[in-house]
Amino acid sequence: MRSDVLNTDMKIIIGLGNPGVNYAGTRHNVGFSTVVNLSDHFGISVDTKKHKALIGKGVIAGEKVILAMPQTYMNLSGESVRELYDYYKCDLSDIIVIYDDISLDVGKLRVRAKGSAGGHNGMKNIIQHLGSDAFPRIRIGIGDKPPRMDLADYVLSRFTGEELPLIRDCVDRAREACVTLLDEGVDAAMNRFN
Repeated sequence: MRSDVLNTDMKIIIGLGNPGVNYAGTRHNVGFSTVVNLSDHFGISVDTKKHKALIGKGVIAGEKVILAMPQTYMNLSGESVRELYDYYKCDLSDIIVIYDDISLDVGKLRVRAKGSAGGHNGMKNIIQHLGSDAFPRIRIGIGDKPPRMDLADYVLSRFTGEELPLIRDCVDRAREACVTLLDEGVDAAMNRFN
């Protein structure tokens, strides 16, 4: 698709995380971090409260997009995603969900066209609310939890000094993967970023 032609369909880019300053910068919030990165990069303010999310409207790669950060807390993300899906009457393939993945090393990125929740409660809730797992997603590696550490404590922890440059680079690549998804489709994004 040519970038200079505006498509009339709405694409929804959803970053998962938990609202509030206590959670800012935690491993579980890399989805939020990516939406903020997209917001800064493309000048799209994400400050309107609607559909149980903070949202912003703009254009990326010739596509009309909604950037969204659900404010329901992670485990209820599906409530917000379902409202966005119903309101904008888009196809499932027009939804891109960005979230953290403990099964990938810190800074690794995976783009998928569809798939299971893989134990991620936010994704489980989204799949439950949409009644399908057939939507693209970008998984950002946050590393596996140390032995004997509680999983909830781990995902709500912050990155170490050594991990920060890796995760910042990964969030930049996740932004680029979003642009590729919008411009060239999921196969091109998987080929380039996986």
